[in-house]
Amino acid sequence: MRIRLPGGTLKMKIYRELRARERERRVPVVKIGSVYLTWWSNSRPPLNDQLGAPDDPDRPKPTP
Repeated sequence: MRIRLPGGTLKMKIYRELRARERERRVPVVKIGSVYLTWWSNSRPPLNDQLGAPDDPDRPKPTP
């Protein structure tokens, strides 16, 4: 589940859905029971400082 908010995106996931950045806690993550809440800020640059990095939540999807 993804909720877009003015400052970024709040996501609700289970452990197997977490990305490497989320598992390594490079983005804010809170565990509540078996659910993980992750926060992807709009102001944070992607890991390698490039727009559209593989784990960027706002990465444009390729068009067929």
